[in-house]
Amino acid sequence: MRGEKGEQRLGAALLGAELGERATLVQFSTAFCLPCRATRRTLAEVAGMVDGVAHVELDAEDRLELVRELGILKTPTVLVLDAAGRIVRRAAGVPRKADVIAALGAAVSGGTPGETSGG
Repeated sequence: MRGEKGEQRLGAALLGAELGERATLVQFSTAFCLPCRATRRTLAEVAGMVDGVAHVELDAEDRLELVRELGILKTPTVLVLDAAGRIVRRAAGVPRKADVIAALGAAVSGGTPGETSGG
């Protein structure tokens, strides 16, 4: 799960789904999380608008080992991965569509890792 320079990487085998050709939006949710539903709609909409972007939703309760390894403390938490599976952005809470699009821009252009909180 660590890349050459120690950065975190997530692959298709770990996620249980294929990565997007250009970027991947990984959402950690739980069954009774109301904000997770709004996040799902936003991420699915953005993934549908941008070619080569995949949206992968994971149930945090089913993936506790991964949740702990990544330090996920609440749901929804969204990780933005570049084409190689490197985590380039991370946000907790319901993200705004504009913020998701900006984070994808950073992932596609090779931006530096960062953390934001949803609005």
